[in-house]
Amino acid sequence: MWQGLFTATNVVALLAWTVLLFAPRRPAPLALVLYLGVGLLCLAYVAMAAALVLGWADPVRDPGLAAIDFGNYSVAGLKDAFRSEGAIAVGWTHYLALDLFTGLWIARDADAKGFPRIAQGAILLLTSLAGPAGLLVWLVVRERRARGPGGWSRKGKTPAG
Repeated sequence: MWQGLFTATNVVALLAWTVLLFAPRRPAPLALVLYLGVGLLCLAYVAMAAALVLGWADPVRDPGLAAIDFGNYSVAGLKDAFRSEGAIAVGWTHYLALDLFTGLWIARDADAKGFPRIAQGAILLLTSLAGPAGLLVWLVVRERRARGPGGWSRKGKTPAG
């Protein structure tokens, strides 16, 4: 079960990243990425996490291990929790959803600031592989334009663009 969910969430994320990288930045593709990409991954995350916490699904732990102690919020507790297929699938889905949401924000912000798609592509690929690293690069790259003429002080614009 968990391997199937892991595969399904990866397919959803890969398709959404493909749309984000290559489709025109129009409302329909962006909505597709947000709702059928990020939204579906968030729904999968909540459903899988609830199933684990409420005991509705077997986490498929390594042989000989006790049940997951969800109250042990420490490095040792998390290490123990992630010795199960269920926790790995839930944790990975968490990363997929948040990295995709971050990539969508970067793409929209970069479009609003006039960055060429080819430059965005490198940052978006980094974000898809290592979310916080891609976000950090984008924050450094965007800063000059954000503070430039009309950057932070543009009237009638949202902070993201």
